[in-house]
Amino acid sequence: MSRPFLFFWGFVSTFVKMDKAPEITADTVVFTDTELKVHLSDGRTVSVPIAWYPRLMYGNNKERNNWQFIAGGIGIHWPELDEDISIEGIILGRRSYESKR
Repeated sequence: MSRPFLFFWGFVSTFVKMDKAPEITADTVVFTDTELKVHLSDGRTVSVPIAWYPRLMYGNNKERNNWQFIAGGIGIHWPELDEDISIEGIILGRRSYESKR
């Protein structure tokens, strides 16, 4: 790196806080006939089609509603369906690798 770049980076880093973004977690999980809705700690609600997650799609209501948070809400686990979905994946729109693309 050239000296002017290092100087500039040092100047910027003293004025810009370089912390990691706060972790967004799930607060609640709700199902409709066609969607998985997750209410997030930052106040947003994210909805994704359950067709993106075949194990959820083919599970019955009892199995879908038997979920638990992973690591304080950074993911959701369905023990009866052997399904784990990260909140980051939901926010970024990542489908299950088992779903048809």
